[in-house]
Amino acid sequence: MSVEGRDAVLATKVRQVTGVEVARCYQCGKCTAGCPMAAFMDLTPNQVMRLVQLRDPAADDELLRSGAIWSCAGCLTCTQRCPRLLDPAAVMDVLREASVRQGKVSERHRRVLAFHQAFLATIERDGRMGEVGLVRRYKLATGDLFSDVGLAPRALARGKLPLRGHRIAGRDEVRRIFRATRERHRP
Repeated sequence: MSVEGRDAVLATKVRQVTGVEVARCYQCGKCTAGCPMAAFMDLTPNQVMRLVQLRDPAADDELLRSGAIWSCAGCLTCTQRCPRLLDPAAVMDVLREASVRQGKVSERHRRVLAFHQAFLATIERDGRMGEVGLVRRYKLATGDLFSDVGLAPRALARGKLPLRGHRIAGRDEVRRIFRATRERHRP
């Protein structure tokens, strides 16, 4: 099987999807130094870039099972700090997608994935974030329906949890963007 046909070689997939050539990373560590989540990651951003550079199936597997890709906040600090003008945040996105596609999301990080999917589904449906829709989708996906139900009355009383979300006028355009993105990234 060709390199392009194997998901085990992530460097090729990263380059195809993002245009980032991870081989250009010279491990300066600026991405990690600026990352607000690095202390909570099992692999730092520069270690993630290095493992992608290795083009090794074992390293790829380690990356796809790592917590680092799920701890990334997507704040783009790493991308802004990169002296090589690379985009480690985009690399993290590709790694998360590959992890999901290959069924390598650890049990520990499935809730992060559930939240991510609930967030995107809420945006796609309403055109913007709505707390009730997000919470409903997340709770149903995780099966954790009651762990924090005691917080709801106080949030409602303070106006922090509107029962009905606001829908924007351009919802059809938002849905079109989601459809186009799905078609572009189909395997």
